[in-house]
Amino acid sequence: MKTNAIRILEQKNIPFETKSYEFDEEFSDAQTAAQKVNLPPEQVFKTIVMRNEHKQIYVFCVPANSEVNLKKVRAITGSKEIAPVKQNELLGLTGYIRGGCSPLGMKKKYPTFFDETAILFDAIAISAGQRGLQIFANAEKLAEAAEAEFAELTL
Repeated sequence: MKTNAIRILEQKNIPFETKSYEFDEEFSDAQTAAQKVNLPPEQVFKTIVMRNEHKQIYVFCVPANSEVNLKKVRAITGSKEIAPVKQNELLGLTGYIRGGCSPLGMKKKYPTFFDETAILFDAIAISAGQRGLQIFANAEKLAEAAEAEFAELTL
């Protein structure tokens, strides 16, 4: 099945592989996904969607075993306050559901940032836009496709 994220990579001629796994609602975090696709958690990037005090939306991709550092993302975005959007808002904002949110192919274009550790790997995994499906590709090419910047995002 082709997702919006996969279509974007194909249109841009960016080489990638997909890795699928059985999604389990009970164990649906990024570290579990990393384990199921046989990659270290620092190589599998989860997508966190956040909103600041001006109702601006931002997208952050961080390793599965890390958390977004709020102080750092406030500085990067020039925000005084920033917090994750509520789970029930995710689909309306991005077109994706929790556990299948990709930084590629969202309903709207939001400022997007990849944690700088992504460039330490030849390739990283991100959600393909569907639960149980990961895209594995070069981090710089993924960031280019997502029109994302690299920044220090984690603790």
